[in-house]
Amino acid sequence: MPPLDFLVVGGLAVLLGAIVQSSVGLGVGLVATPVVALLFPTLMPGAILVAATVLPLATLAREIRHADLRGLGWAFAGRVAGTPLGVWVVASVPPGPLGAVIGLVVLAALAASLWSGDVPRNRATLVAAGLVSGATGTASSIGGPPIALLYQRESGPRVRATLAVFFTVGALLSLLTLAATHQLPYRQVTAGLALTPFVLAGFAAAGPLRRHLDAGRMRAGILVVVGASAVTLVVRSLM
Repeated sequence: MPPLDFLVVGGLAVLLGAIVQSSVGLGVGLVATPVVALLFPTLMPGAILVAATVLPLATLAREIRHADLRGLGWAFAGRVAGTPLGVWVVASVPPGPLGAVIGLVVLAALAASLWSGDVPRNRATLVAAGLVSGATGTASSIGGPPIALLYQRESGPRVRATLAVFFTVGALLSLLTLAATHQLPYRQVTAGLALTPFVLAGFAAAGPLRRHLDAGRMRAGILVVVGASAVTLVVRSLM
């Protein structure tokens, strides 16, 4: 059984992250990862990856028909290639340098998006985004921003459903790969399962925010969360 302080602090962080992700398609990693990594580092990345597997399933139960499955095929090709890189990072590389580099890359992509008004979505960008997401998602539990940027101009249901499919398969792939390489202690899995009620509560509470963003505000919400994710990665690398 995870410690009580983890359930209180980690549970609150996951609850808030679930509200954000249930609205814009990503957010559990952004909100909960820095808190859990700082206060309970031995429970990372498995605890948040388990929680990140549960939440998208709730989203898919509502909106799976809106998912862009064709585009995700290319993104998954990149994710498969990026996941072993993330496992290698967990095993041998301090998280700081990688977090700083990825955070700066995401900020650069965000700036380009704001400057040009769009990020092209094609086979090359989908594969590249999947690869980066696979590496960072496995190593740090924050893997959504590259994919989210490619879908920033889509409707709320399409963004959430597409990211939910990507996160579900991606998180399972990361967990299985970590387990196969003995980088997933049992205590991380049980800690993640203990966060499940907070995840579901956040999903249930997100209804009003979801409707607010779906009324023409989805892109702004995505850009704010993506920017915050990138800044979080950079700040964490300096701590």
